[in-house]
Amino acid sequence: MRSPRLSALGAALAVLLALTGCIQPGRTVHPHSDPVAGAACPVEPDPSITTHARIAWQGIANGDLIVKDLGLLERCMPSATIEWMRFNGGNDVIQAFGAGSIDIGIYGSSAGVKAMSPPLELPISLIWVPDVIGTSEALVAFDEEITTIDDLAGRTVAVTFGATPHYVLLSMLEQAGISQQVEVVNLTNDKMPAAAHSGEIDAAWAWEPTLTELEDLGGHRVLDSAAAAEAGFVTFDMQTARDEFIAQNPEFMLMWTRVQDHAAQQILEDPDAAAASIAAQLGVPEEVARQQMAGYTYLTAEDLAGEDWFGAGAGEALHSTGSFLAEVRLTEGALTEEQYAGRVHADAVMEVGR
Repeated sequence: MRSPRLSALGAALAVLLALTGCIQPGRTVHPHSDPVAGAACPVEPDPSITTHARIAWQGIANGDLIVKDLGLLERCMPSATIEWMRFNGGNDVIQAFGAGSIDIGIYGSSAGVKAMSPPLELPISLIWVPDVIGTSEALVAFDEEITTIDDLAGRTVAVTFGATPHYVLLSMLEQAGISQQVEVVNLTNDKMPAAAHSGEIDAAWAWEPTLTELEDLGGHRVLDSAAAAEAGFVTFDMQTARDEFIAQNPEFMLMWTRVQDHAAQQILEDPDAAAASIAAQLGVPEEVARQQMAGYTYLTAEDLAGEDWFGAGAGEALHSTGSFLAEVRLTEGALTEEQYAGRVHADAVMEVGR
């Protein structure tokens, strides 16, 4: 994996987003969503595990939704208590970790590293990387004359500050030499369609389902995070857990990792079944789920156990992202590469990925 390239970027406003709350939705109509019938545990269940785990999930088309939809944690650890809580963005997950109200959470790499960095320095560690972001996040423009990143000079572009598109957008603007010529405004994904409809913005870097909404409003894709990754600006989704929770629940963490790996394998080996679960949890048709899945590169435990990730590269990637966040003043500094490497909990991944 190529680590995100550091950019000499100008100062940006720090963002402190308030927690907007989380939702505990009911099960969907997917046949495997029934808590009794449906899929079995893919490994030997362990009824001795009695952990109470509070898990933050988001509507991201990856293996976490399969684990939730099929009730794999519940089936593999029948004596454990699994509490799923939905969140709408990475900053909300950070707030929940800070409040001590969740044990495991998922967010983009920028938000996850922000949580680890000063001034927050939350006591959390990286436990899984479900995907590398590609075409699922993209820059959409509403003027036909905008066809390249250079065409954004003199324009207003919306992005969610602190999220992975923010990192990619500012990096690409800096690379193009026009970072001082573009007005970058902070908007959450759900606010972007209204701003585009009213003509307040010329472009937006967004993710699904907003990405499709912006295209339906007449926008067109200029470039995406896959192209940004080729330029050296790699972004990914990541899952972290509280350090205390990890230390107190090693058997739970091992089983959690096994079922995440099973879900990743299903995406690669049986994408139709995976799409059914993802569609059920997103509340979209299976074809839409397949389209969203095409925007990611999915990783298994074997992949993550290699040198590019938990073997060594993860600490470097976290450090690169942390340095970027410090440069744009979204944090109050970065940890050292060794300190970020210390925030990578590799034990379970290494055991499962062997």
